Amino acid sequence: MTDRHVWKLARRPVGDIADGDLVYTTEAMPVPGPGQFVLRVIYLSLDPTNRIWMSDQEQYMPPVEIGAGMRGGVCGRVAASNKDGVNVGDLYAGLGEWADYILTDGTGLARLPELPGITLAESFGTLGLVGPTAYFGLLDIGKPQPGETIVVSAAAGGVGQVVGQIGKIKGCKVIGIAGGKAKCDYVVNELGFDACIDYKSQDVGKELDRLAPEGVDINFEQVGGKIMETVLARMKLFGRIPLCGMISQYNDIDGTEPPGIWTMMLMRRLTVRGFIVTDFMPRFGEAAMEMAGWMMTGKLKTRQDIRKGLEHAAETVKDLYSGGNFGKLLVEVTPP
Repeated sequence: MTDRHVWKLARRPVGDIADGDLVYTTEAMPVPGPGQFVLRVIYLSLDPTNRIWMSDQEQYMPPVEIGAGMRGGVCGRVAASNKDGVNVGDLYAGLGEWADYILTDGTGLARLPELPGITLAESFGTLGLVGPTAYFGLLDIGKPQPGETIVVSAAAGGVGQVVGQIGKIKGCKVIGIAGGKAKCDYVVNELGFDACIDYKSQDVGKELDRLAPEGVDINFEQVGGKIMETVLARMKLFGRIPLCGMISQYNDIDGTEPPGIWTMMLMRRLTVRGFIVTDFMPRFGEAAMEMAGWMMTGKLKTRQDIRKGLEHAAETVKDLYSGGNFGKLLVEVTPP
């Protein structure tokens, strides 16, 4: 291999990601200098936050610069090393580029454990950023208690499927919201959710009234918009809302919320906390250890939606914003 391929940000999207916002380029294969190594990317993680990184709006880390490689979660093996303690074949995961080979000094990357009986896609797709997002968002912010009712939007996505299962492990009633019968059947029959509402064919409000007449204690929010408003209207007093994402509004140029939402939060004395998973980075080991145990004992299952070909990544990522993915969306960049 003499070249590497990388998607670069050509311009900032206005509204939805459009053709031409990202460009697929070919460059000479990098050679590691002192303290550097080259990572062969096996899987690229596509996540809703990709759209935020492409913008110049206020955000939790610097936006991707025009002309720079598109940022993304990656896992892969070391292809060449000029860094002490890093050996060819070592497995790493963390933040990198949408590329097949990455030159790095290791910043933002960490060793990824290889778990018996767990595929690399399952391990990376769960223990990378998705699992800690679900783990800390629900346990540290949601603070679930046995017998409480949790609603999870985007329930069949990477984060949602983990949130629901942790909720069940903690003794809660879990109601998912997802788009389509197949996704709803999956989270109920395979993952053990108590129920799931298909927002495409069912009235979310009526179904919540039927499934949770007692009200909702925790709303793990990933979607925003009308679905969030509907759940908010059914929150109990002193309910908790871990605010993980607002995917329905990432392509929205307006970005305003109706004032009624704030009134509802006040009157029900809700606790709403936005969070970014990197807030908890010093504790990632804690989450990985407990979730790995759950995975190896069958208490935690995850589904990955794996698409082949780095060259298709700019088109594939659009599925995140239309509900076209089923499970954690990964791109297989090179063979595992």
